[in-house]
Amino acid sequence: MNRWNLGLSAITGCLAAALLAGCAGSQPPISAPGAMPQSVFRGAVPQWQAQHQARATCPQVVGKPTCFALQVLKNGITPLCSPSSSCGWTAQQLEAAYGLTGSLGKGAGTNVALIEEGDLANASSDFSTYRTEYGLGSGTITRYNETGQQSNYPPSCEDYGWCVESDLDIDMVAAACPKCNVFVMEAKGGISDLEAAEAEAVKLGATILSNSWGCYGSTNCGDPNFSNYFDTPNIAYLAATGDAGYANVAAPSDLDTVLAVGGTQLEVSGSKYSESFWYGAGGGCASPTLVGGSGIPKPSWQHDPDCSYRTVGDVSSEAGCSPGVAVYSSIYGGWGEVCGTSAASPLTAGVVGIAGNATKLDAGKTFWSFSKSNHKRDFNHPSGTGSCGDYLCGDGRYKKYYSGPGGWGSPHGIKGY
Repeated sequence: MNRWNLGLSAITGCLAAALLAGCAGSQPPISAPGAMPQSVFRGAVPQWQAQHQARATCPQVVGKPTCFALQVLKNGITPLCSPSSSCGWTAQQLEAAYGLTGSLGKGAGTNVALIEEGDLANASSDFSTYRTEYGLGSGTITRYNETGQQSNYPPSCEDYGWCVESDLDIDMVAAACPKCNVFVMEAKGGISDLEAAEAEAVKLGATILSNSWGCYGSTNCGDPNFSNYFDTPNIAYLAATGDAGYANVAAPSDLDTVLAVGGTQLEVSGSKYSESFWYGAGGGCASPTLVGGSGIPKPSWQHDPDCSYRTVGDVSSEAGCSPGVAVYSSIYGGWGEVCGTSAASPLTAGVVGIAGNATKLDAGKTFWSFSKSNHKRDFNHPSGTGSCGDYLCGDGRYKKYYSGPGGWGSPHGIKGY
């Protein structure tokens, strides 16, 4: 069944009848075709929504955990496509763009955990199909439930709307770190289940944990102990900053123990790659007005002048929708094109994997502590102009290189990681 090829009119009809499950597996309804509810946004509506470039795959509810994967729309539908032509960035293109090609032999023995909701029963075969298509060799992938069992999995990812997210995550890790071991941590849904999966991944030996989900407008997703699941020493926690644009901050990317991964739009001319800001990337100042409660205190290692709380994000990589990235999802009928910061987090996790410094990486502090020469040499810096008159949205730069949507930049090889 081709579930990529889902049109806006079809979605609208299903929503009207509260029967989206009948059109796209059994995933719960989103609030509008290809969009998030207006209450998610602070400030301008992201371009991907305003111009109908993509649709959200998961329900978007303020303060509740949601995945950030977006399916690219073309002529109002999310079509199947060819993995080697018009389906988005291939593994080889991503590797070339970020200077990873010569380092792909590294990362053996490194365990990268992906925190998901629902069971992707075809994870192993989907992983193999992606790797085979792009000549990445065989790889190791293991599904666990949130308590670390390789059985008693939760209901299907279709029930949560996370199937595309899960396939996107495993593909992006494979693209950046073919030799890394991938742990797919499958939670039942809800914040306590996701937290259990975080803790169990560490117990199982993962040193890199990627989170392509978050809670908009919340510092803790409703749990006062939330931050405790992201502070284990010698573990690299990464989280996507979300797709709701400037002044929209989401936990866990706002925690100072987490590497907050924003987004860029990758472009190519001949063999030369460049990047601009992807303005869907969430971020800004984690103040009480943006995330509720008391906000996230300013870490001692951040000294930027225009935010007295935690500044989000830290780094970035490809997240844009024009094009997105090629993803294989058997449950959706084959190859499709996906975008959002949910691509950037696992891709960056793979970079951390081949760099081999996961146990030494100190979340965002590592990147905020580099010298100007490090930033110039080891990172790509996206171009663009924001709309808020400040570096927090990309108007100008803090210390020449920093911007809210792009952080300190994207990988230029692995030395910065």
